Amino acid sequence: MADIPQKTGHVRPLSPHLTIWRWQVTMLASIMHRATGMALSAGAIVLAWWLVSISNGPEGYDSFMVYAAMPLGLVVLFGFTWSFAFHFFNGIRHLAWDLGYGFDKHFATRTGFLVLALSFLIAIGVFAFVWTGHAGYLR
Repeated sequence: MADIPQKTGHVRPLSPHLTIWRWQVTMLASIMHRATGMALSAGAIVLAWWLVSISNGPEGYDSFMVYAAMPLGLVVLFGFTWSFAFHFFNGIRHLAWDLGYGFDKHFATRTGFLVLALSFLIAIGVFAFVWTGHAGYLR
């Protein structure tokens, strides 16, 4: 029987860990794409709640707005809006990658920053448009 090597006290990691890698925009965008996809799935529950409350008439809609108008509700709605914008723009970026475009390191970094900036600008714009009452949702 072959001798089994003894452990020496120093255990090497089996694969690279997040503490080894230097954070990059492309890494952040990839992680955020997955996170916003999960947030959009959870946000679908809020969307369903909103639709059911509308179908229940003014009383049902008012019960939804009680929670939506709270500070936590506004944060959730803004997060849902930003998640949608980010996932949309980063999805276009991924589509370009699927077609073979945008793999250059510098271009991928620039488009990562562009996706982050555009998603925040669009989310702030849409949220401000609705918040000021121009979309017809607030009375």
